[in-house]
Amino acid sequence: MLAGKRIVLGVTGGIAAYKSVELCRRLIDAGAHVVPVMTAGAERFLGTTTLSALASEPVRTRLWDDPETPIPHTKLGQNADLVLVAPATARIIGAYAAGLSTDLLTNVLLATRAPVVVCPAMHTEMWEHPAVVDNVATLRARGVHVVDPESGRLAGGDVGAGRLASPESIVAAVEAVLAPGDLTGQRVVVSAGGTREPIDAVRVLANRSSGKQGYALAAEAAARGAAVTLVSTVDLPTPGGVELVPVETADEMKSAMDRLAPTADVVVMAAAVADFRPADPSDGKLKKRDGVPVISLEPTPDILAGLGAAKPDGQVLVGFAAETDDLAANAAEKLDAKRLDLIVANDVSAPETGFAHDTNAVTILAPDSPACTVPLADKRTIAAAVFDRVVQIRSGG
Repeated sequence: MLAGKRIVLGVTGGIAAYKSVELCRRLIDAGAHVVPVMTAGAERFLGTTTLSALASEPVRTRLWDDPETPIPHTKLGQNADLVLVAPATARIIGAYAAGLSTDLLTNVLLATRAPVVVCPAMHTEMWEHPAVVDNVATLRARGVHVVDPESGRLAGGDVGAGRLASPESIVAAVEAVLAPGDLTGQRVVVSAGGTREPIDAVRVLANRSSGKQGYALAAEAAARGAAVTLVSTVDLPTPGGVELVPVETADEMKSAMDRLAPTADVVVMAAAVADFRPADPSDGKLKKRDGVPVISLEPTPDILAGLGAAKPDGQVLVGFAAETDDLAANAAEKLDAKRLDLIVANDVSAPETGFAHDTNAVTILAPDSPACTVPLADKRTIAAAVFDRVVQIRSGG
């Protein structure tokens, strides 16, 4: 989503300036070209060396400190795909709202026609001051994207609203601004992770699924404008703008999916649901001294087949097939048997693919269409390829 995008990262003089380091790293990891601009106040909290080392270019701080670019604010503003200010203090918000060009960053903000994302961070009293409230409202009315601060611990031990939004929330907001918006207004449900079926009070029958691909799918759908609900068995950071429904067992996942799927425009069943579970789990802990237990297994409900049988008209249903052999044949059989619109198949025995890895390589199959192979890539790229195909189906392609 951010690969190749040129982002000017403005950092202002608040204690939350230190969080811009993590934010910069996340933007770089997402493939963005990050040009940092720091105000004089920001330099009191964060040295320029740190951001210069992490970003794509050295930090800019002055209107006149680049002999090769006599008008840096104009060039930075013209060349940016997006300008991000995080943290944004009350001073920078007021100056931007009033159109004051007091330093390099405010000049860039006034000189750009790229989308602007502003992330306020300040004490609660300042955030709630009528002047700041009015200035933020003015920026919103002009089309500036504002990522509201969170409530939490502030500088000096205070607690309240005004804490800079989390880096993941800010990156999600940036992605949403730059995304094509082709899922805007759509409701998407994604499942993720491997189910855990109890053997006794402390042991479970599980699988190797990390949930990373499901989370990447949820993040991609949210970035494209969808209202996303993620049904998950794993404890990973929830993507910005995504509603999380935690579950553990196949029965719990079935209950959640059966409740959410009927009103969804797109359902993506990326979770690795156990095929079998202990038929008679013990309420207490099985003791070693009692000898090796005999564990009888029974099948779990086939959630995907049930979703396919009950699929409402117009819904796109996507399944996943983790295979170790006969990839295309097994996936094609599942595609037909479970009434899917798409199936995403991957060979989990191949290097750097499948469970626990940050990368994947998949084949996407749809009825009466040629298979599409996506070579080894990060899981967010795989998610983008899946939703490109989903959007194509929903548009009648």
